[in-house]
Amino acid sequence: MSTATAVKTFIRAADTPWENAAAGIRRQMLGHDDGLMMVRAVFEKGAVGALHTHVHRQVTVVERGVFEVEIGGERQTLGAGDCYFVPPDVLHGAVALEAGSLIDVFAPAREDFLPARRA
Repeated sequence: MSTATAVKTFIRAADTPWENAAAGIRRQMLGHDDGLMMVRAVFEKGAVGALHTHVHRQVTVVERGVFEVEIGGERQTLGAGDCYFVPPDVLHGAVALEAGSLIDVFAPAREDFLPARRA
């Protein structure tokens, strides 16, 4: 794990850049240090967060919209205010049934999401 500290203490969404994460999905870093990271992901209707695994614990809240979420082979339809938890190394993904956004929290931080840490 790196020794990076929090990027900022106060994060204003209007001043925080976006990046394209996948087709129809944009991502915005909301804050992080080595142990914790918060990310907003905005999905167009029909966009797919492909099934994947990672070593991080993840908890996500549906900020707006409706998503079909799959975790460990189980599927649920979730709407605004609903949440889900993903343990480390469990296969998971989401499909936007309508345009919407998710707020993801990862522990530890997803270093692969940091531009300076990408290959």
